[in-house]
Amino acid sequence: MSMRDIAVAITILVAILILLSMYLAWRRRLRRDGVHVAPMGVPEHAEVLTRHEVLYVSTTRHDQPLERLAITPLAYRARGEIAVTDRGAALCLDGVPTVFLASAKLVQVDRATVTIDRVVEPNGLVRLAWNVADDMIVDSYLRVTSGEPQNLISELQRLIPAKDTGAES
Repeated sequence: MSMRDIAVAITILVAILILLSMYLAWRRRLRRDGVHVAPMGVPEHAEVLTRHEVLYVSTTRHDQPLERLAITPLAYRARGEIAVTDRGAALCLDGVPTVFLASAKLVQVDRATVTIDRVVEPNGLVRLAWNVADDMIVDSYLRVTSGEPQNLISELQRLIPAKDTGAES
């Protein structure tokens, strides 16, 4: 066996180990985040106000754009659309059930530049912060494929319930 054959064998072995490690890490992440499921199904009488074609990029821990979460069914990137309704936002992605973020679940909508696996022009992503559980806020990132992201942001911001400040009028 020549030195070249040994080097090729070692390279193949290292590549297999790296791929196996990546696979096992992703499976561990799926198990860890499997306790959280995005709300699915649009309410029966929700009126669609607008639709926007989007690329779903990722969902991360709130204010931690590099910490991906594998929340069912938002574990993978997808094309689709977001339908803004009078009751919330329906995220209709190719190949997965519709995720419905009711107004009461929405916390914040703004722009972002960076999330895991994606860097775009300044403020090229729409970030939706929402409650996946009573004590856990997550950020989902979308890229609007046509039109101005600010239009979608304005429409979604109208859905966010006003915070109770405790002040009386």
